[in-house]
Amino acid sequence: MIISASRRTDIPAYFSEWFFNRVKEGSVAVRNPFNFHQVSNINISPDVVDGIVFWTKNPSPMIDKIPLLKDYAYYFQFTVTPYDHDIEANVPNKEHVIVPTFKRLSDIVGPERVIWRYDPILLNKTHTVKRHVEAFERLAGQLSGYTKTCVISFIDTDYRNVKKNICELGLEEISEDAQLSLAEQCAQIAHAAHIQPETCAETIDLEKFRIGHAHCIDKNLLEKLSGFNLDVGKDPLQRPACGCATSVDIGVYNTCRNGCAYCYANYSQPLVEKNQCQHNTRSPLMCGTVREDDTVTERAALSHRICHEQLSLL
Repeated sequence: MIISASRRTDIPAYFSEWFFNRVKEGSVAVRNPFNFHQVSNINISPDVVDGIVFWTKNPSPMIDKIPLLKDYAYYFQFTVTPYDHDIEANVPNKEHVIVPTFKRLSDIVGPERVIWRYDPILLNKTHTVKRHVEAFERLAGQLSGYTKTCVISFIDTDYRNVKKNICELGLEEISEDAQLSLAEQCAQIAHAAHIQPETCAETIDLEKFRIGHAHCIDKNLLEKLSGFNLDVGKDPLQRPACGCATSVDIGVYNTCRNGCAYCYANYSQPLVEKNQCQHNTRSPLMCGTVREDDTVTERAALSHRICHEQLSLL
């Protein structure tokens, strides 16, 4: 089983104490996002967890506890964009906090375990193609040597929260020509910085720029980090263009406090505030507690390791 922590919220930034309490206890409870009273209890012991993928914009609250992950294969999807507080309201200053945190994390866990995400790319009067290229070049220069991969993607306006904020963001349509121009320039910059550029769930063909298709939940990387072959397929619950392996997400929608105007996982600020008040670092659930009218089931948690045989070193 691969754990996604989490596409639904920023666990490292806001729920790291809760997460490490769950690691200590060896299990986590997750509500079905489509059926509130259906709760799954999930075994997350190292025996069944083949890897953990963290998604974050600021992992600094959990860095000092990284040694507690010694029995797990894991890596970070770390988003670093050029956006200010008008778009990413509560993300700390990039130059003074986020970039130094990225470097510190990489020094601790290694550059292969810290994947730089420059996404979503949006265009408006401030963030033009030219401005993005300049920002990408600056960040690539700062992060060179601290990561091996950069994932880019263009904003998806189909999400409910994005639709709501289109006017606030002043979004401009990203034409295919603009995508190609920006991708080509970013690829040249990334390669010069010894960073492999990849795209996340994009249908546009960018292979001519030596841009690959990302697997954000990456079976191959987890095999390399764990030393085991994994028998796990593509996640059928993700978009057709997504190359992620099947995983179990332990996060909760409407809980992230980063306040990003393009966020797809938050769509109700009152619910975000309510969930914040219900967060208990000692609870099996990220928000609230198990209720009498909940139906709790043990979710099957099986390792994908093939015969538990280690990869050949030949």
